[in-house]
Amino acid sequence: MDYIVVEHIFLLVLVTLFSVMQNAFFAQKVEKEGRSQNVKASTLERVSCANRNCMDSYPTFLAVMWCAGLCLNQAPAAFAGIIYLFARQKYFIGYMGQTCQSTPGFQFGKRILLFLFLMCIVGIVSFLLVRYASSDYKEYVETITSAASALLLIP
Repeated sequence: MDYIVVEHIFLLVLVTLFSVMQNAFFAQKVEKEGRSQNVKASTLERVSCANRNCMDSYPTFLAVMWCAGLCLNQAPAAFAGIIYLFARQKYFIGYMGQTCQSTPGFQFGKRILLFLFLMCIVGIVSFLLVRYASSDYKEYVETITSAASALLLIP
């Protein structure tokens, strides 16, 4: 096994595995609510809808996190991925209460996806500059991106 390759994707792999465990938790919650004898249909529907909404955005999350990590820098991409998982958890738990309780998690998740998308774009532009214009700004861009990832924690 080539440890050099693993070293460049290790954090992304960890976040991906955490997200799989979170998906299993969400599915288990839906199954538990479905088996409960005294559960209202609206509760089951809310949990099921929250799970479906999280699963709808899951491929987008994985794609932009991996692209950002491979094209630019894995550390800020993985950090943003962990923060996204917390936002998704907040959304899921909030959705089981009143609908307005899920809004902060939803908005925060959108902001993190935008950050990861911008990381992808910057990584691609940086690669093209190095490849075709012989300008190497990658080190500066990685530093700025690492610093900017801390801004994700601001509410």
